[in-house]
Amino acid sequence: MMNNHTLVKEFILMGFPLGPDMRMFLLGLSSLLYAFTLMGNGVILGLISLEARLHTPMYFFLSQLALVDISYACNTVPQMLANLLDPVKPISYAGCITQTFLFLTFALTECLLLEVMSYDHYVAICHPLRYPVIMSWWVCITLSLASWVPGFLLTLAHLILLLPLTFCGPQKINHVFCEILAILKLACADTHINEILVLAGAASVLVGPFSSIVISYTRILWAVLHIQSREGRQKAFSTCSSHLCVVGLFYGTAIIMYIGPEHGNPKVQKKYFLLFHSLFNPMVNPLIYSLRNNEVKGALMRVLGKDRQS
Repeated sequence: MMNNHTLVKEFILMGFPLGPDMRMFLLGLSSLLYAFTLMGNGVILGLISLEARLHTPMYFFLSQLALVDISYACNTVPQMLANLLDPVKPISYAGCITQTFLFLTFALTECLLLEVMSYDHYVAICHPLRYPVIMSWWVCITLSLASWVPGFLLTLAHLILLLPLTFCGPQKINHVFCEILAILKLACADTHINEILVLAGAASVLVGPFSSIVISYTRILWAVLHIQSREGRQKAFSTCSSHLCVVGLFYGTAIIMYIGPEHGNPKVQKKYFLLFHSLFNPMVNPLIYSLRNNEVKGALMRVLGKDRQS
């Protein structure tokens, strides 16, 4: 019997099957996108904290999304960059399991947070007079916790089932980071229950909230079409279109990776999908919200104006 739950002390991420020149190009491009991700989401967080006009439920949830995106990118992208720089550099077992835990936590939290944001938009457009009462700060904090806590608990369940598994080789993970299904393929034990939990969790956290978002926006569309003023309709569409773009990007890539045909099969296409999901999505989210939101652009102008005056 083995006293330790693993014989493998470190893993090697196989990453992208690219030549040296292409790896350097992808390294430079990914580093640039990563910097924009941190800067864009950092600006959103800074504006929301500094501008009193943005201290509303809508921007509270947007700040939560920016925080999740920063954490999401910081957990996966540095390892991808290190892998592009040195493809044979190993990652420790503890580091790999930690990365898996954090990735799942942030991904599940973002799924639920996007659902909460759609509910906020539904209340704002369909029940504008009751909005301050329905979306009180106590409710906002509760909804925020309802996004973070279930994601943490579901990931904890994955971790409890993952830790007892033995890994006795090979140590090469056919992925760009420690993705749970790629790790399970290396286990020297029956992982059937683990795989069922991954698929069930992905289906419940992706399909469930996505269906709720579709229902919310169906009601929003019905309410918007009954707004008499053209300016009111345009403002409502502008507010919702930004969120719909973010939802489409996030859920689209996630559903393809985990619920689509041959889910979890670490082919080259799905590696690039994960790169897009982990790097491009968090970078483009603040751009979508800032470019299509006059309040965010106005807050940025006011903050820059104050800095110039001082």
